[in-house]
This record gives sequence, C-alpha cells and structure tokens, in this order.
Amino acid sequence: MAKYSYELKLKIVEDYLNRKGGFAFLADKYGISSKTIVEKWVASYKAMGKESLKRSRQNKSYSVQFKINAVELYLTTEMSYQNLAIELEMNNPSLLAKWVQVFHSEGIEGLSKAKGRPPKMTPDKLSRDVESRKTEGSQETHIEELEKRVHRLEIENAFLKELRRLRSEESHKATNKSQESFTPSEDDSN
Repeated sequence: MAKYSYELKLKIVEDYLNRKGGFAFLADKYGISSKTIVEKWVASYKAMGKESLKRSRQNKSYSVQFKINAVELYLTTEMSYQNLAIELEMNNPSLLAKWVQVFHSEGIEGLSKAKGRPPKMTPDKLSRDVESRKTEGSQETHIEELEKRVHRLEIENAFLKELRRLRSEESHKATNKSQESFTPSEDDSN
C-alpha cells in the first residue's frame, strides 16, 4: 500500500467534509488507489481527529489482555475491523485482523508471543559464545572433577553417619551399664 502524506490525507478529508466530492471522486481526483482508503481516513478523522491521519513513527505496544479483549469484541459483535479499530482508538485495523487470525490458529498463547525478530547477538554475547565453545573440552574436565568431588563427599557422608551410629551405640551401652550398676542386688535387699 502506498504511503500518503499527512497533508494530502488532511486535504482529502477536509474536501469530503466540505462536500467537494464523494469518496470515489476524491480518490480519483487525488490519485488514491481505492475509495475505501478515503472512507477509512474520514472515519478515523471523525473518531479521533487530525492525529489519526499521521503515520505513527513508533510501534505501539499492546498488552495481551488488550489483544484478547479486542479479539473477543470482534468475534462477539458484528463490527468491521475498521469500526472496531476506531472504537478502540487504533490507527491500524489490519493489526486487529492479524490478532484474530493468530487467535484462530494459535489461541491465546499466540497473542502473548513477543513480536518481531529475536534480538541479534551483541558483541559481548558473541565473545562469550566463542569462549564457551573453546571451553567445551574444559567443561568435560570440570564435570569429571565435580563427579569425583561428589563421590568423595558421599564417602565422607557415609563415614560420618557410621561414626554417629557407633557413638550412639557406645552411649547407649554406657547408659545401660550405669543403670545396671545402680540396680540393687539381691544380697542388699535382705
């Protein structure tokens, strides 16, 4: 679709509002490819004013909840994408159409995906990636060292458990002997 200047859009909308022609006439007069484009400009202007005719230089980010609500509104009402975009104060009705298409094919998960291409590797990430490839051999060595360490710790742990058990048994035997020494003998009871 051709990009039209803000001034041209405003001139065409003002001509329409001043009754200088209909949609088809103004589209032909100014070399616009379709009368529906002029209709959209006029509807946007009526709903949101002059600012709606300007091309946004920033990509507006919409929340997942906003997208879900917009899709739900489209599916439950008989509004066109254009009318719904105007109602939601959006300049881009085709974005609504895309959200509905994504919702039908991927569900809510599709609406929550980050848009655009994944970020490129920054130089520091690239150097870390190269370094990690260099250290793959050392990683295997590191893993082996860790496995040996875990094995030594398991042995030490088993040793300490056995030592605790033996001390507990000795303590228990000592307690039993001291209790036996305090029990009166049969000779003393007479």
